[in-house]
Amino acid sequence: MAQYIIRRCLMSIPILFGISILSFGVMHLAPGGPTALLLDPDISQDAMEAFKERYGLNDPVHIQYIKWLSAFLKGDMGYSMVNTGAPVSNMILARLPNTLLLMFVSTLIAIALAIPFGIMSARNQYTIKDYTITTASFIGVATPNFWIGLMLIMYFSVRLGWFPTGGVATLDEPFSIWNRIHHLVLPALVLATADMAGLTRYTRSSMLDVIRQDYMRTARAKGFNENIVIYKHGLRNGLIPIITIFGLMIPSFFGGAVVVEQIFSWPGIGQLMINSVFQRDYPVVMGILMISSILVVMGNLLADICYTIFDPRIEY
Repeated sequence: MAQYIIRRCLMSIPILFGISILSFGVMHLAPGGPTALLLDPDISQDAMEAFKERYGLNDPVHIQYIKWLSAFLKGDMGYSMVNTGAPVSNMILARLPNTLLLMFVSTLIAIALAIPFGIMSARNQYTIKDYTITTASFIGVATPNFWIGLMLIMYFSVRLGWFPTGGVATLDEPFSIWNRIHHLVLPALVLATADMAGLTRYTRSSMLDVIRQDYMRTARAKGFNENIVIYKHGLRNGLIPIITIFGLMIPSFFGGAVVVEQIFSWPGIGQLMINSVFQRDYPVVMGILMISSILVVMGNLLADICYTIFDPRIEY
């Protein structure tokens, strides 16, 4: 197992290297530049050149990339071009816990609801329960996150007043776990919706294959309770494809977090990412892209490790 983890970590190095090259190149191909929005049009040419020299913008693109990469490998992500030279690492670390909390809770919600609903749909194939769950899943997949978020805010926040419209906590109030949960409910539900719907469909399909296996019929023939047959003998094998799908869904959580954080004014790296893109704050954008890429690689590695937990036949 240790050798496998080390090998996977080494394999991720060229992947992250390729991501950094593509991200850096795409940003510099965008029209305009960081000086287009940051500086006064009437500023002197000397001040403009001083700004470019400060951030190394006068260097060729490949030289800028080499300097950025060497600094990143040393733990230095550079300084923001907008927030008066604030360290990028500090800006990201200040918001990263909020994004990780949102993703963790939404993942728990998706798993806790999708797997039971998928099993229920498989056990009641071609019944009203199956059709209802399937229809709800298709609607969840097809409906954009931003629309669901706006509808939930309009109904539960504006009309009923049950939940706040945004933010991570109520201003000018002491820290309270209940207050944080109160603000977390709606954005976590919205972020979990699309992945929960897709996960339900995959769970249904996987369990339908497992239910028809010979060992499942043998377990029923021995007189075991149907719940024991499904959850003890069938679910463990049925989860193997689900783990693969879940590993592929990890990037979608990051992508969805960008939209959800903007809608609910959730102070995470997704909101910071959008603001930095609009402001052409290149160092912040590159820092967020690399941190997100590293977390995605780690998430997929964790999914691979989970294979051995649910299926002892797998060895690395």
